[in-house]
Amino acid sequence: MERFKFLPLLGRILIGGPFVMSGLGKLAAYGATVGYIAAMGLPVPPLAFVVSVLIELGGGLLLISGYRARAVALAMALFCVVTAIFFHHNFADQNQMIHFLKNVMMAGGLLQITYFGAGAFSLDARTRRVASGVSALNAS
Repeated sequence: MERFKFLPLLGRILIGGPFVMSGLGKLAAYGATVGYIAAMGLPVPPLAFVVSVLIELGGGLLLISGYRARAVALAMALFCVVTAIFFHHNFADQNQMIHFLKNVMMAGGLLQITYFGAGAFSLDARTRRVASGVSALNAS
C-alpha cells in the first residue's frame, strides 16, 4: 500500500479543486450570486455569500493542502448537504436532481476524508511528524 500513499492527495485535489473554482466564480459574480441566494428565500443573502465563499474557496484550499482536513471536510460535507436541500430541491427538473445527487456524492467523499484523514502528503501529516520528532527529542 506504500506505493499508493499519493491517492489521498489526489482525492483531496479532485474534491477541493472544484470548490476553489466555485468560490472564485462567486467572487467574480457578487450581484448574481446574492440575487440567486435571495431568490431561494434565504435570509441575509450577503452574509450567505460570504459564508459560501469562505467555505468553498477557503475550505477548498485547506482541503487541498491537507490542513485540519478532518474538520474542514466535515464542515464542507455539511455545506454540501445544506446547499443540496436549499438550492437543488426541485426534483421535477432533471438538472436540479443531478446537482442534488452531485452534492450528496461530494458529501460522501468528504465524510471519507473526515474519517480517514488527509493522508501522507498533507500539512496534517507533516505536523504530526514534526510533533513526534520533538517528542522524541524531549524524551531523550
